[in-house]
Amino acid sequence: MLARFVDIALQPPEATVIQYLLLGVVQGLTEFLPVSSSGHLALVQWVLGFDPPGVLLEACLHLGTVAAVIVVFRSDIADLFRALSRRGTLERRKEIGFLIVATIPIVVVGFLARGRIDEAFASLRLIGVGWLVVGLLLLLVDRASRRARRGTLAFIDAVVIGVAQVASLLPGFSRSGVTISAGVLRGIESGKAVRFSFLLSIPALVGAAVLNLARAWRSGGFAQVDWLGVVLGAAAAFLVGLGAARLLLGVVARRQFWVFGIYSILVGAAAVAWGGV
Repeated sequence: MLARFVDIALQPPEATVIQYLLLGVVQGLTEFLPVSSSGHLALVQWVLGFDPPGVLLEACLHLGTVAAVIVVFRSDIADLFRALSRRGTLERRKEIGFLIVATIPIVVVGFLARGRIDEAFASLRLIGVGWLVVGLLLLLVDRASRRARRGTLAFIDAVVIGVAQVASLLPGFSRSGVTISAGVLRGIESGKAVRFSFLLSIPALVGAAVLNLARAWRSGGFAQVDWLGVVLGAAAAFLVGLGAARLLLGVVARRQFWVFGIYSILVGAAAVAWGGV
């Protein structure tokens, strides 16, 4: 019955627009919540039988969520830019260095293992395993966050968080989930860990968008794209991303990581079971 409803609801020409909007909503909602945006996009495509969105749409969805981060953390970003001038503080200059250090691992690994990573997302079972791992990690972080009190980062913290971010390239692993977890487990206060994770997402998402735009350009994807759908999808990712970012900040203030941990475990178990059918 559900499959029949989906078939009827997604008839052309509305089908493409609805798909783009849905993928934009999923991207915006899950990019910042610690529940794996790439895993959810793959799950939605798998369950509803959507065609892969294509690298151009992926790039625009990433840019939509980057815009959401910039809006939510505009004052922090302005402080980092001021740090490049004489008015900047040493603390902010060190933070810029830490962001650069934490970004290097994912750039290197992402460049060297791009093809193999893409292939891994074809397995729903592997995506489910990633969800299970992140879910258990978030339950651990929920307890650790009560003891994490450090308000500043050190060089080794940036290295650990950067290495942890590499795991987000794997199916089902949430970028925000692993980076926040790494920070909190290092003893960093959860609010500071989330702030650093969000700022760290900017180069990661922009880099992914630029890479996908380049791939789309080389493959001639710009000439065959439904620009209305792409724009609507990116707009949905931006608007929903704003809400998701603020939701996560509220959850962090109440130290309720367990909510996302339980969710990830349930979805992961369902994906593993479904993927094995």
